[in-house]
Amino acid sequence: MRLVFAALAGGLFGAGLLVSGMTQPEKVRGWLDVFGNWDPTLGFVLAGAIIPMAIAWRIAARRRASVSGTPFPEPPAPRIDRKLVLGSALFGLGWGLSGLCPGPSMATLGIGGLPFWAFFAAMVAAMMIYGYGRGRA
Repeated sequence: MRLVFAALAGGLFGAGLLVSGMTQPEKVRGWLDVFGNWDPTLGFVLAGAIIPMAIAWRIAARRRASVSGTPFPEPPAPRIDRKLVLGSALFGLGWGLSGLCPGPSMATLGIGGLPFWAFFAAMVAAMMIYGYGRGRA
């Protein structure tokens, strides 16, 4: 049952990314180009994501486990440190340069062609390198 919920949530998330235009790098770069040819339409996508998640977090705060029975993980410590700032900067830089982030890159693998596969391969390699380095630290 847990896999069914995961597949449904993943499918719904991917469909939302496709419908909203988050899988189109030029549209994302237009959103990030605040001082140039700014495209504010992705603001509706962000608001459309924040509102239901705010409601879901309030509901989750009253529960011990998800609907499928999986316990909720502990919330991360609200600490801003060098690793968080560096990781956020790298994520933003990569998002701005490519116009893709992890979710949309996975949603476009079947339709995007070679550039999207190259981005996905680089992203997976970076995750593996980080995991290897973290394991050694």
